[in-house]
Amino acid sequence: MFIVTYGRSGSTLLQNILNSIPGYCIRGENHNMLPHLAQSWRAATMAVENVLPEGTPDDPSQPWYGVGNIKPEIYGRTLANMFVRDVLAPPQGTRVAGFKEIRFHATEPMFWQSLDFITRFFPKTRLIFNTRNHEDVARSGWWKTWDKAEVFAELEKAEDLFERALQRYPKRAFAVKFEDYAGTPEAFEPLFQFLEEPFDLETVAALSKKRLTHLK
Repeated sequence: MFIVTYGRSGSTLLQNILNSIPGYCIRGENHNMLPHLAQSWRAATMAVENVLPEGTPDDPSQPWYGVGNIKPEIYGRTLANMFVRDVLAPPQGTRVAGFKEIRFHATEPMFWQSLDFITRFFPKTRLIFNTRNHEDVARSGWWKTWDKAEVFAELEKAEDLFERALQRYPKRAFAVKFEDYAGTPEAFEPLFQFLEEPFDLETVAALSKKRLTHLK
């Protein structure tokens, strides 16, 4: 599972709520590592598809000698497995692993490469798109040092990508908004239904009231 969002959106609360589900291990940010793996996989795919047309000799006299040995599907799956093992490192008993990231939208090409990589190599993956009122984001954290027009432009760019992704992956994607669930724990129930997980209102309510240390 992947929480796709931007900074100061309430996503850490969402992450904490999801980790209350037995067998879930949803990690925090990792400085956007996954898009680089996706880009590497995409490069391997392009090398095989575009560099070595059928019938091209593959010998030491060729500039792309050996490119025919690349197996993009195996390579991509290996990258995904290593990411789970060495980055997410889910504990024993984990049923659903994942993380949240605020940087997926940094560039549009890498955004789509990342989502294509995720949906291809992480079986039964779910994408949770989390947003927040732009005025509130602009008043929070490092965004306060930005020009407000630039903040709004950045958030609008991100949300345009999110909306298109929701349409592209309708069975795998779900959207939540901070204003809907902040102080309203029952608003998480549709998300739990989407995930096909039992909803424990008492637990979710208790976590919703907990002050997160990074906000102090």
